[in-house]
Amino acid sequence: MQPISMAYSKRDMLLLTSIAWLAMLGFDFLLHAGLLARLYLQPSLFLLPPLAAFRLIPVGYLSFFLLAVLLAWLMIRLKLTGWCAGAIFGLELGGLTWGSFVLGLLSISTASFSLLMGWFIGQTLEMALAGAVIGSGLAGVRLRRLFGLVIVFVLLSVITTIILQTLGVVPTTRIE
Repeated sequence: MQPISMAYSKRDMLLLTSIAWLAMLGFDFLLHAGLLARLYLQPSLFLLPPLAAFRLIPVGYLSFFLLAVLLAWLMIRLKLTGWCAGAIFGLELGGLTWGSFVLGLLSISTASFSLLMGWFIGQTLEMALAGAVIGSGLAGVRLRRLFGLVIVFVLLSVITTIILQTLGVVPTTRIE
């Protein structure tokens, strides 16, 4: 097998990173609009009002793209391939980065412990998912196939979130 950095062009690596980022966005939607939605309704001086937070979603999504770039770059440098190796590495990197971030916020902010733990667990799993996608691509899975699988995952995440909201399992927020 060729060295990983030689196997993919810069364009292919950008596509692979973008596919991993798309998977992160799908999971992030399920996480925040579904699983953690109740935590955002609690009064907090730490969180922005819903409309301001909604307007800044693209900034948060850009931060995930930078994490996907970091993950891909490190995996290439470390010659990690395969979905399992990628998922484990993403879990480790996610645990360290989000663990550090959460500990820092715990020490200086008014964020609730439950919100911080939700972020830690959810964002760590998000990095594991991105690692699995990148690892699959680096192992030779065709980008078109990966993209198709990720699109199905994103659609299932959105549908699951809508069902949870419709059934009243998770609350919805009106943005005014």
